[in-house]
Amino acid sequence: MKNLLETVCVAFAMFSRVPVPHVEWNDRNMRYMLCAFPLVGAVIGLLLWGWTLLAAALALGPLLCAAGLTLIPVAVSGGIHLDGFCDTCDALASHAGPERRREILKDSHCGAFAVIALGCWLLLYCALAAELPAAGRTALALGLMHVLSRTLSGLAAIFFPGADARPGLLSTFRAAADSRRRAGALLLLFFLLSAGGLIFLFWPAGTAAVLAGLLTLLWLRRMAAQKFGGMSGDLSGWFLQVCELAMLAAFILTGKAVGL
Repeated sequence: MKNLLETVCVAFAMFSRVPVPHVEWNDRNMRYMLCAFPLVGAVIGLLLWGWTLLAAALALGPLLCAAGLTLIPVAVSGGIHLDGFCDTCDALASHAGPERRREILKDSHCGAFAVIALGCWLLLYCALAAELPAAGRTALALGLMHVLSRTLSGLAAIFFPGADARPGLLSTFRAAADSRRRAGALLLLFFLLSAGGLIFLFWPAGTAAVLAGLLTLLWLRRMAAQKFGGMSGDLSGWFLQVCELAMLAAFILTGKAVGL
């Protein structure tokens, strides 16, 4: 139980701004850290549910409600995934080779293409969120998407070939075949629960969202191999943001098409 709680604390300390007890990071509790990554999405879902209740109680307009649905996940994560998204957009816009793109990922400066991509992402996500009704079902759907995106991101980080063989976060999860299998099994369980919940509760819009997430995962695998020579932490952040945008777009467009 102690190891489990330490793993959860390390995951929240790494991937969120949620206050957790301080624990010493080591190979034991970091090895399965990504297994607890989807729990951050669950916390985001709870906060979104509270926001939708507040928005309904105050009769807030759809734009202000959508702004909250857009910014709450950013506030909880501390922008760590958007940082990877921006770095990756800069690297892709360079049209350089894989080695030079990996160098750009490590550059702490923010380029013009990153700023443009970030503005477009925030605008599009907020516009899509404005199409959602201010109700508990909205928070439930978004919460499941945040769990699903983090589950897929974890699976990609563990199983997709890495771009850098030096010791680092991703190499920790590839250190032993047994840990990869166990971590993969736990993340697969999270996938079945979140994807199954979306499909069962929001058919057919939920099905479209799940398919959009899986297609984005396939896009990531191809893009990471061709453009960067393998996965990295920044690419995981890029994937998570693109995946959530794609799932929300698929959910809303399918729902409107069938009159949901």
